[in-house]
Amino acid sequence: MFDFLDTLLSGQNLLIAIGIIIIGCVLLVFGADRLVDGASGLAKKMGISNLTIGLTVVAFGTSMPEFVVNMVAAINNNTEIAITNVLGSNNINIFVILGLTALILPITSKKESRDFDIPWSILAGILTLLLATYTSPWGNVPQKLGVFTLQEGYITRVGGILLLLCFIIFLWHSLKVSKKTNDHTQEESYTPISPIKAVILIILGLMCLVLGGEFIVKSATSIAHHLGVSDAIIGLTIVALGTSLPELATSCIAAAKGNCDIALGNILGSNIFNVFFILGMSAIVTPLPTYSGLWLDALMVTLGSVLIMIFVYFTKKHEIKRWHGGVFVTLYICYLTYRLLTL
Repeated sequence: MFDFLDTLLSGQNLLIAIGIIIIGCVLLVFGADRLVDGASGLAKKMGISNLTIGLTVVAFGTSMPEFVVNMVAAINNNTEIAITNVLGSNNINIFVILGLTALILPITSKKESRDFDIPWSILAGILTLLLATYTSPWGNVPQKLGVFTLQEGYITRVGGILLLLCFIIFLWHSLKVSKKTNDHTQEESYTPISPIKAVILIILGLMCLVLGGEFIVKSATSIAHHLGVSDAIIGLTIVALGTSLPELATSCIAAAKGNCDIALGNILGSNIFNVFFILGMSAIVTPLPTYSGLWLDALMVTLGSVLIMIFVYFTKKHEIKRWHGGVFVTLYICYLTYRLLTL
């Protein structure tokens, strides 16, 4: 079906591969927007509340770039990209997007984020770290913790199912908590649209997402081969940045409007979704072999969530200050430099 991509990339032309990956990112963002517009409009037409639409339809839609890329990578057996896309996106979300947003304007956290989103984000990071223990530099002692890996060196389907169960619990808890809160001042309103228009938008969005996912996975593999680096490095950087564009756009718009607390909730929610749902579904499709360096990538995911908790809980205004943003960005630069130097 996508033989033309193989033909284009067969010449090992780096500029062509970069061009295709850029087109893929554009298709992912465009497709996710159309999917959200169609699905949210149809849901509103069916009488579903704005709050429920925001927590389900929109949350799923904005995470579709990561999801589609992971599904394409898993099906095509590009398993390193499937794992690193999730870890890379989560690290970019916290250390780069949240860090840069905080440098622009301090981020005030809501009580719901402190009591609900942050603990769940830390749990997601810890579970990710447990998944990485097989490639830990401290030997094979963590093998005895192999709840998630019944086969050494793999995130198996059992692990994927357990992550998916965590996601279901999180989603149920999220809906329950949100319905109890009385603060709907920033709740977005969704306009109902006709079923025909909704179906057209959903089909268009899905087509763009699938096409964009194929573009990104195939071109990322080509770039990795051309540069002589592993798929993992490309997944952690180029692919992860491309799939994090919706979070980047949302955070920039929120910062420009002075609603930086929205950026925090958006990033935490995206990271939880990435680990529990996307990584879980990817492992169910095909067992994901671990790779050298996974422990460090997973450790950064956990560290990011823990730092958010420390910064938010131990400041008077419960906010992420500008210097906190500087810490995030500096840590990411150091981490990425180390990963590139230890290829």
